[in-house]
Amino acid sequence: MSVDTAGVTKQETEVAHEAGRRRTFAVISHPDAGKSTLTEALALHAAAISSAGAVHGKGDRKGVTSDWMDMEQDRGISITSAALRIDYDDRVLNLLDTPGHADFSEDTYRVLSAVDCAIMLLDSAKGLEPQTLKLFDVCRARKMPVITFVNKWDRPGREPLELLDEIEQRIGLRPTPMNWPVGIAGDFRGLVDRTSGVYTKMTRTPGGATKAVEEVLEPERAAEVELDAWEQAQEEIELLEALGADFDPESFMAGESSPVLFGAALSNFGVGQLLDTVVNLAPAPSAKIDARDRPRRVEQPFSGQVFKMQANMDKNHRDRMAFLRVSSGRFDRGMVLTHASTGRPFATKYTQAVFGSDRSTIDTAYPGDVIALVNAQALSVGDTLYDGPKVDFPPIPSFAPEHFVVARAVDAGKYKQFQRGIAQLDAEGVVQVLTSEVRGEQAPVLAAVGPLQFDVVKHRMDQEFRSPIEASPLEYSVARRTDEESAPVLHALSGAEVLRRRSDGELLVLVHNKWRLRVIERDHPSLLMEALLAGGVDEGE
Repeated sequence: MSVDTAGVTKQETEVAHEAGRRRTFAVISHPDAGKSTLTEALALHAAAISSAGAVHGKGDRKGVTSDWMDMEQDRGISITSAALRIDYDDRVLNLLDTPGHADFSEDTYRVLSAVDCAIMLLDSAKGLEPQTLKLFDVCRARKMPVITFVNKWDRPGREPLELLDEIEQRIGLRPTPMNWPVGIAGDFRGLVDRTSGVYTKMTRTPGGATKAVEEVLEPERAAEVELDAWEQAQEEIELLEALGADFDPESFMAGESSPVLFGAALSNFGVGQLLDTVVNLAPAPSAKIDARDRPRRVEQPFSGQVFKMQANMDKNHRDRMAFLRVSSGRFDRGMVLTHASTGRPFATKYTQAVFGSDRSTIDTAYPGDVIALVNAQALSVGDTLYDGPKVDFPPIPSFAPEHFVVARAVDAGKYKQFQRGIAQLDAEGVVQVLTSEVRGEQAPVLAAVGPLQFDVVKHRMDQEFRSPIEASPLEYSVARRTDEESAPVLHALSGAEVLRRRSDGELLVLVHNKWRLRVIERDHPSLLMEALLAGGVDEGE
């Protein structure tokens, strides 16, 4: 391997260059804010697909490419996540598509551990909604830069200044608009770029399935065409300047301020500007801190972490796929890596890129890229694979479940299949599995963020593992982390139960509701009852 005069190999130089070209990001939103539609619109603008789809295909407009599972297509929701590579403006954009439905948000939480930036998608009429707030909490915990896109400006909605005020007041994120809409929500004329002052007038295409027709006008001409709408937009822009709401790179990278853009994904308005903002402002991959608090620089030998497991993506094969984010080095298909938790070799002969039902073989990948490892039965969420010097990244945190059921095999003669299925679903992160000596291994408690996760479990246990289950709901809605000292006291209290999470051995206390939790906290202030990530109980009050 050749080395230059500074002692840097050609491969290290190549890896550093390729990492600098990557932008890896996800979209966070409340259900129905338009996340899947935005994903398709971004791909359309980068020419990754020929026409954009809607969640529910109508007429000649197809369903979204990324939603492949029958349950997704039947219900018009996103459950699974996929990774879409977009080559745009000499950059490689890795868009990790995530579940939009709140019941599957734990999958989204895990995906956020694999990205460097997030697009926070807001409905122009609804603003910040509960699920968006939970997802933003995860971004804040990671100090992740967030770009805000106010969607559906082609429909009636709220005043733009009111939305900016809500962002700052409710989540403490200082909004810095990069463009500004001309025309109120529902009467969307176009966008003014705040830096150049240039106005882009937009005309919707039939069905919104192709790029919107854009016409660039100088300010004088825009004033003649848009009249009162232009004058109002200019007054609002002057107010923003007086308030100092200008983009600040340092506070953006620290997760303290957010560039804001306006548009309408369904009509393909403003999506190109959002894409340019991601290219220009989103950070490239950087050194990842390992479990021993040491940085693994992007140019060091290969390392990566599994952030998602998915089984049976191909109906013709009972496969199990691990989605891995490359953290450092160059990946070459066929290389033999080391599984950090076991020290065993892991072969990578079958490696793919997956978006929706489409698969393609990946031969080479760089930091920021996402690869899917096929037949990954030995891997679990959070596992590290590496080449060269050993590295082990911190585990991906588990999140606060709110729904709990006791699972039992319908047929006692299929107990082995039952155990194998529950263990695999636990490793994939489909549900959290909780056990205790009192309940025994034959009746584990399944914990989930949303009840639809249990529908997936029932379906897969029946169809895949041939061990149908019955799931009996438990009257708990809050989970907190506790310790060995507090556990016996908490377990003896009315309306509470302590179980151990199988994946990491943590002790969790389940409580009937938030009011009972507050009583216990008041009466037993010395007991450990630590909130889990995305597990606030005051939501909606």
